[in-house]
Amino acid sequence: MADMANLLRIKIIRGINLAVRDIKSSDPYVILRHGTHYVYDHDTFSMDDKMGDAEFDIKYFMEAIKMNLEGLPDGTVITKVKPDRNNCISEESSIVWREGKVIQNMFLRLRNVECGEIQLQLEQMVAARPKGG
Repeated sequence: MADMANLLRIKIIRGINLAVRDIKSSDPYVILRHGTHYVYDHDTFSMDDKMGDAEFDIKYFMEAIKMNLEGLPDGTVITKVKPDRNNCISEESSIVWREGKVIQNMFLRLRNVECGEIQLQLEQMVAARPKGG
C-alpha cells in the first residue's frame, strides 16, 4: 500500500464588499504568501492597486490533520477558531471532518484598506506517495 502525504488546498471562494480601485469596480486577484494574503486589482495599463491584506494561522488546521479522525461521523466539528488580535478572521471558523478530509471555511477581514473581506476554504488533500525503499 502506498504511503499517504497530506497537501493543503486553499480555495478563494469570493470577495465581499471589496474596495473599488477603478472607476466603477475592480478586477481583484489574490496572492498567497506563507503568512499573509494580498489582494490586488489587476490593471492593464498601470501598476496594480493593492486592495488590502490579511493573515491567518493554520496551526489548528495542521493539528487536526495529525489527529486520527478515521471513523468519525461526517460533519464532526474538530475545533473552532475564534477571531482575535493575532488573525484577521472576522467570525468564528470551524474545522470539520467531512468526506474523509479536514476542511475549514473562514472569512478574513482585509487590513490596510477601507473595506473588504475574502471567503476562503482550507482543505486537506490526500495524495498517494509511491513506496520508497
